[in-house]
Amino acid sequence: MEFLALVADAVRSTLVDVLPILVIILFFQLVVIRRPLPNLRRMLQGSVYVLLGLALFLVGLEEALFPLGEIMARQLTDPAFIHGVAHREGMALSWSDYYWVYLFAAAIGFSTTIAEPSLIAVAIKAGEVSGGTVNPWGLRIAVALGVAAGIALGAFRIVTGTPLHWYIIAGYVVVLAQTVYAPRAIIPLAYDSGGVTTSTVTVPLVTALGLGLAGTVPGRSVIIDGFGLIAFASLFPIMTVMGYAQLGRWRARRAQR
Repeated sequence: MEFLALVADAVRSTLVDVLPILVIILFFQLVVIRRPLPNLRRMLQGSVYVLLGLALFLVGLEEALFPLGEIMARQLTDPAFIHGVAHREGMALSWSDYYWVYLFAAAIGFSTTIAEPSLIAVAIKAGEVSGGTVNPWGLRIAVALGVAAGIALGAFRIVTGTPLHWYIIAGYVVVLAQTVYAPRAIIPLAYDSGGVTTSTVTVPLVTALGLGLAGTVPGRSVIIDGFGLIAFASLFPIMTVMGYAQLGRWRARRAQR
């Protein structure tokens, strides 16, 4: 009964959130375009599926993904665990003692990105419109490696308490430099790849990881240090996708020689 109550509340809140989208679509279809909705029955059925899917997803976030990320962060930053694995009792902890945190952050960033539905859709479409020039799996792996590096660096930032803006400024300096030299055809896709990583699978776990780290690492603020990992997850895939294209162009030129 408690689960059904949670689902019912989620359905109601999701309906309120989705209602403006439906109103806009109906207004443009019926008032601006002035045509009836095609396949009305199928669209209504699909809308019900979307509504239920979003509601169940929100329940899953609250009941599983957010707690899971926070629990893993607390366990990996527990002084008893760190002392038992990497440190001697009585000595102060340093950033290097949190290496399991960085490894977990990279692994969770890579795995969630590989499973990201939005990235899969973009990779498939990129492969289709490019005539096979863009390999869908190559694109997905390049983006996932970027997210893994970004989340690991973001975890390092939380542990050390260093300012977020210096990382972001330095990262975009690198992105701008790559944009000058990267193949023109890959630049729009690279920038879009940074956006598709911040979607349904990656965001909940990464956010929970950041909040969990900031809440357990001594001297860190959940508000100041807990957020910002999503910025890393959006920035670093741009670098790796353009780097992937630059590496492919270099290999092609070398083969021609």
